[in-house]
Amino acid sequence: MSTPSRKRQADDDTQPSSPILGSSPQLPPSSPAIPFEQPDEEDEIHNDIADLNPSDEEEGEDLMNNLERDYRERADQDHYDLGDGNIDDDQYEEMDAASRRRIDEQLNRRDEILGGSGRSRRHAFLDEDLDEDMDDSMDQYGLPIQRRRRRDYDDLDHDDEAEDIEIDPFNEELSLESLTDIKAPSITEWILQPAVSRSIARELKSFLLEYTDDKGRSVYGARIRTLGEINAESLEVTYHHLADSKAILALFLATSPTEMLKIFDIVAMEATELHYPNYSQIHLEIHVRIAGFPNQLNLRDLRENNLNQLVKIVGVVTRRTGVFPQLKYVKFDCLKCGVVLGPFIQDSNTEVRVSFCTNCQSKGPFKINSEKTLYRNYQRITLQESPGTVPAGRLPRHREIIMLSDLVDQAKPGEEIEVTGVYKNNFDGQLNVKNGFPVFATIIEANSIRRKEAAGDSASAAWTEEEEREFRKLAQERGIIDKIIGSMAPSIYGHRDIKTALACSLFGGVPKDVNGKLSIRGDINVLLLGDPGTAKSQILKYAEKTANRAVFATGQGASAVGLTASVRKDPVTREWTLEGGALVLADKGTCLIDEFDKMNDQDRTSIHEAMEQQLISISKAGIVTTLQARCSIIAAANPTGGKYNSTLPLSQNVDLTEPILSRFDILCIVRDLVNPELDERLASFVIDSHMRSHPTEAGDEDDENTDSRQARTERLNQQKESEISPIPQDLLAKYIHYARVKVQPKLHQMDMDKVSRVYVDLRKESISTGSFPITVRHLESILRIAEAFAKMRLSDFVSQNDLNRAIKVSIDSFVGAQKVTVRRQLQRSFQKYTLPTRRRE
Repeated sequence: MSTPSRKRQADDDTQPSSPILGSSPQLPPSSPAIPFEQPDEEDEIHNDIADLNPSDEEEGEDLMNNLERDYRERADQDHYDLGDGNIDDDQYEEMDAASRRRIDEQLNRRDEILGGSGRSRRHAFLDEDLDEDMDDSMDQYGLPIQRRRRRDYDDLDHDDEAEDIEIDPFNEELSLESLTDIKAPSITEWILQPAVSRSIARELKSFLLEYTDDKGRSVYGARIRTLGEINAESLEVTYHHLADSKAILALFLATSPTEMLKIFDIVAMEATELHYPNYSQIHLEIHVRIAGFPNQLNLRDLRENNLNQLVKIVGVVTRRTGVFPQLKYVKFDCLKCGVVLGPFIQDSNTEVRVSFCTNCQSKGPFKINSEKTLYRNYQRITLQESPGTVPAGRLPRHREIIMLSDLVDQAKPGEEIEVTGVYKNNFDGQLNVKNGFPVFATIIEANSIRRKEAAGDSASAAWTEEEEREFRKLAQERGIIDKIIGSMAPSIYGHRDIKTALACSLFGGVPKDVNGKLSIRGDINVLLLGDPGTAKSQILKYAEKTANRAVFATGQGASAVGLTASVRKDPVTREWTLEGGALVLADKGTCLIDEFDKMNDQDRTSIHEAMEQQLISISKAGIVTTLQARCSIIAAANPTGGKYNSTLPLSQNVDLTEPILSRFDILCIVRDLVNPELDERLASFVIDSHMRSHPTEAGDEDDENTDSRQARTERLNQQKESEISPIPQDLLAKYIHYARVKVQPKLHQMDMDKVSRVYVDLRKESISTGSFPITVRHLESILRIAEAFAKMRLSDFVSQNDLNRAIKVSIDSFVGAQKVTVRRQLQRSFQKYTLPTRRRE
């Protein structure tokens, strides 16, 4: 029995060793390849098993015989079966170029691993040591690179040898189309997957590097270069650019902004370092600021479904805290063993505390390592709804805005801003104590802030090129100034002098800065004084709706601090903060004060500085500062006796001091005179206005006759409105805003001698008649009013006709405030200045 065994063993020794997998050409194609040499003990076991069936080795079919039969021609099988749909080209969409390049790169990498560089099949699989090294390696996003280990050959199907290649599930990136197939319960969880995060980072980087404008110029390449030139920390990204090129990423950004912005910030730093390799030494990170987000909401429209999403809101800043350092990453020192623990990411809800040391297992004490701890700037502002957007009878809502990093001090109290940020919630213990059940306070973490009144920002966004051409065409029409004045408050009959003053105040003059030390206001203040029932309040309401930014207040409902500014203690930081009043909120706009005579003298005195210097100085509770109040004031007041007495001078008809009267550029005295002809015209005008404005009721019958009658009525009403208001009200409001922002007329080649003579005559007559005194402010008023008329024409220079109109308005304001006995005399003496001259057609 020992002889056959030794014979077989000798045969085995003389037989060459087993070839490496798949590399033996001697074996027929159908026989499986021997994977690797087996140990001697396994050889003996297999040999013993083979001895039990010695006849199996002698029986069987020799596959090498009749080999040519496998290659004989078969007409029924040697063709493609196109009829049964075995070729599935029409079931798949054509692959885009980017995906094809990526897959070709992966296939080339696999071929290089399998056969390139003289390496054998055995080296295609990572050794244990090499695999451990790769497991410990980290990529640029701080995530570990893990590789799938090789399975045992006994568990591997021989038919799937081609699939046993190097597979890295964490590094395997997805195409842009594959990102739309969300394989997670939510978008946030889908973004947090490492493969998806890398794919998003790749697409965002290609967006920053490859997006071009209509002329083929790189948009963000230029912005990154500018960012490096000024050492900025923020990169502005326009939302519709991202939506146009990579829509799915724009959707992810809107629904999961926190996770997307983290990736975007890393990609922005990488793109910046392509231009400036050492930029990370200047700033540790670049913040991407989203501009032009389309979904704008009101503060009162924020609800639960907006949580953790990107929102854009508009409001007025009412108060602002100081700038504090906020912990971003915190490290602790163990005082027993001296090991530095951390970094720990500081959450906005709870304070980070260390319970034990990972080195010495002690429970303290620990101390914050201030040198290695990373801070960032932190500031809170309160944003309140804009005064014109609050629904009637509602209180304005407000929200807390968190500003971080370089956004601090970007907005001041009184400024109207547009905030794009993430709507978040945090646990508030005080609310739970008050309400008795778990509730959350909501805040908005700002991503970008834009001041709406900035001329450079609003000029490019407020009007289109078609609207600007329409404005310029309208300015060239004959008698445009008369059309604008006629379109003011079309529902109010008559009062052309008041409408002229209102138009001048809405358009305004040009503010001037003398040598950087003295500022001269350009806003025009108007006082409407007259009998009750003469539509003074209606004119103020019309101005509130027409002006681009307006704040309405009443004499009894406004106090001194309500008009200027108040100092209050912040409930969070327990420090004194400023809160702006009506004049501060109306900065770069119009403040309307009704019942001006009902204000207290102390409250009325508080606005003296705001009316002339357009500043509000505060010195309270250790706060000494100055706030801007660059607004025009239109006030309405009633006479002291309830009705204006024309036989008395102005000082006896109204309880206003001379200092505040001199601050009004135009005084409009409104009298309710009895005139049968005028009263009949007024009555017919009011009746027509009521008939046109009556609400149409939908009847039960909806036949063609009813529709045609309603259409005819609407057409007649529109025709009547066009006769009353030469310029449509929507167009007029845009025209006023455009003129205020874009047009700054200059005083050039004017008859200054005429202005001097008018000023001298007004001064002389004011002393002789005993009315309100004429000061240098009224001389400046003439120039401001002339600039306002030039703005109505969209002219860059003030013409002589504009100056003549301004002189006439000032003289009419002065003469109209006189008593009857001297009014006619003054009209004759000033007739040389007010005679109609040839107007510019």
